Amino acid sequence: MAAAAEPYVVEDCRGAVQLMSDGTVRRSAKPAFHVDLPDDADAAVEWKDVTYDAEHDLNARLYRPRHLGAANDARVPVVAYFHGGGFCIGSGRWPNFHAWCLRLAAELPAVVLSFDYRLAPEHRLPAAQEDGATAMAWVRDSAARDPWLADAADFSRVFVAGDSAGGNITHHMAVRFGKAGLGPQVRLRGHVLLMPAMAGETRTRAELECRPGAFLTAEMSDRYARLILPGGATRDYPVLNPAGPEAPGLEAVAMAPSLVVAAEHDILRDRNEHYARRMREEWGKEVAFVEFAGEQHGFFEVDPWSERADELVRLIRSFVVEHMDSE
Repeated sequence: MAAAAEPYVVEDCRGAVQLMSDGTVRRSAKPAFHVDLPDDADAAVEWKDVTYDAEHDLNARLYRPRHLGAANDARVPVVAYFHGGGFCIGSGRWPNFHAWCLRLAAELPAVVLSFDYRLAPEHRLPAAQEDGATAMAWVRDSAARDPWLADAADFSRVFVAGDSAGGNITHHMAVRFGKAGLGPQVRLRGHVLLMPAMAGETRTRAELECRPGAFLTAEMSDRYARLILPGGATRDYPVLNPAGPEAPGLEAVAMAPSLVVAAEHDILRDRNEHYARRMREEWGKEVAFVEFAGEQHGFFEVDPWSERADELVRLIRSFVVEHMDSE
């Protein structure tokens, strides 16, 4: 009797996760990306890890600036952050995401709550968005009472932010919770979507003209889509294409202001711009769209200490300062 064939790789995402021919999934324990941290990277910030969803073994890394007093006027805004990775890879504990959250906590300054979520293909969409909602409920029910955060965090000034897949989650949190969905003690003041992950059946110009060697290519995006979409769904699935032809209108949803950041040489650039324009012009939302010339997807996490990353931190800080007391 012939021996059974060994399983082979069907899909590979940056070596961090592989879908095998027998349906099993192999995950590497090593991060797909590494960045070096300066020796004094956490000099201004302290952090700890907690479990926010024991049922699914989901963790969050919490950051707070050092040397803040206990008086109310010394407390800083809160940023609930969701990392990128195509909904398939990544963790807030990876060095690149950790470095970025250190910068946000130190330089906004803010208390940053960096949330993990379930990953595909084991957990296809909308599992990540459901976990985002669980994370925000944890912010409302638990984080605001955490004594480690109490002296630093002003939970009446909460912003939701994320990059790539995390930017997509941020959109869905904005829709799900609106301005007041977390109750009177936890106020949502704004949302920051950094190159949010979106797809669609019709190719955009940015996708068709993708540069060779880009950090994110159309082929990679298609691979992620195959791994994350539920059975029978196309790339116009509203969770993945929230401004696409199948997406519900959002005219009736009261949402806090949003900042959408795109990169000129990112294949997501056109979708991000279309999303911001439709949100603003068709659905009446307060949305600012900023494009970083000459940059590609995730530039600020490929090199969190670059001058362009500095520029992005300043942009986010300006947005937070402008809206942290808005009604």
